[in-house]
Amino acid sequence: MDSPPVPVPAYQIGGQRWDRTMPDFPDAIAKTHAHHLRPRCLCRPVAPGIEMYVARLSDGYVIKRMPNTGWQHATDCPSYEPPADFSGLGPLVGSAIVENPATGVTALRLDFPMTKLPGRQVQPAAGSASSSVASQGQKLGLRALLHYLWDQAELTHWKPGFAGRRHWATVRRYLLQAAENKTTHGQPLLASLYIPEVFSVEQRDAIQTRRHQLWARSAPRHGQPQPLLLMVAEVKEIAPTRYGHKAVIKHLPDQAFALDDALYRRLGRSFKRELTLWGMEPDLHLLMVATIRVDEAGTPCIVEMSLMLTTSQWLPVDDGWDRQLVEALVRQRRSFVKGLRYNTPSDQALVCASLLDCGATPCPLFIDREHSAEMEMPIDFFGPTPNPGDPVWRWNPTLGDMPALPLLIPLPDQGHSTSDTGKFPDTKIIQPP
Repeated sequence: MDSPPVPVPAYQIGGQRWDRTMPDFPDAIAKTHAHHLRPRCLCRPVAPGIEMYVARLSDGYVIKRMPNTGWQHATDCPSYEPPADFSGLGPLVGSAIVENPATGVTALRLDFPMTKLPGRQVQPAAGSASSSVASQGQKLGLRALLHYLWDQAELTHWKPGFAGRRHWATVRRYLLQAAENKTTHGQPLLASLYIPEVFSVEQRDAIQTRRHQLWARSAPRHGQPQPLLLMVAEVKEIAPTRYGHKAVIKHLPDQAFALDDALYRRLGRSFKRELTLWGMEPDLHLLMVATIRVDEAGTPCIVEMSLMLTTSQWLPVDDGWDRQLVEALVRQRRSFVKGLRYNTPSDQALVCASLLDCGATPCPLFIDREHSAEMEMPIDFFGPTPNPGDPVWRWNPTLGDMPALPLLIPLPDQGHSTSDTGKFPDTKIIQPP
């Protein structure tokens, strides 16, 4: 059975109803932004709609949710998001992540350095959830930043129609879009973000030129702090060299990244579970987020790094149980949002995924491991007035096989159309007139 299609959002702007299929819609959104008006999403039959805002991007506009309002939308609305407290995002909103609807800019506070002081050795580190929480619980660690970008790119969302449409080029494009209008230390995140392009023999020289132009930002300058770059990439191999180790990145066949022995040892200790599962399962992707610097010889070196596993559909997973549930959801053609941990350690229970095709009410899916056998249901998942009869699904792998998933309950078809981009249209760029 299929999940209900992705709806075409409708908005109220200046007392008039608009949707994306109307020819004058881009012009209306441009005027809405210019006059600082707030569109209202009409996904629920309750006046006056849910307030949103319009942000300007480099090549268009995007209609965005107001902070912490995603759960107020209907589950079949492209703007729906589970409550922030459902994942590790909750403790970071308003402190490590500060969104300004007036400007459309989101300021991010990081718990790792983006510069190297001259003459000072960079302390090698392999970022992990526990170290991030122990050091700065109200800032974004490396993994938390990657999770945030993945969420903002809506790569945590899944609909049956997305199957076969997500490739690295798509992932890269959405991550770059997600990084727009984000700042760190007052500087644009995009200015220091490197995500490898899909490799092409025909485009090798042009790709290499663009890469070197960005890397020139991190070249050492005498007597000045050396800026670090932030890299998000898929790992192909981590292997020993004549001196130290190297990380080989997919789509980057002509350049490896240096790891010293201390960083390599810490990597094995911090991410033993991820590396073991990745080594055994060829269909999994291993994503790296790292700060990198360029040394005096022009060699890129990894300073600090963290890892994240994803399925073949680029849906993040924590371990084998997580993967089993996510792949069952995809195989059974369900619609859901994958939950992410951010800074939250692995021994703290969170919602694994939120099913959006169980009728008007979302259904949280929990995996009860040994540490979470007594875990209680978050009372605010269904809003301020939870219903004791709201659906909940739980699985304890130590007690038996995965139980049957909740029944799919399609909502009435109202002529909605499905996005063919593999991404929810809530963040789709609207070209200016």
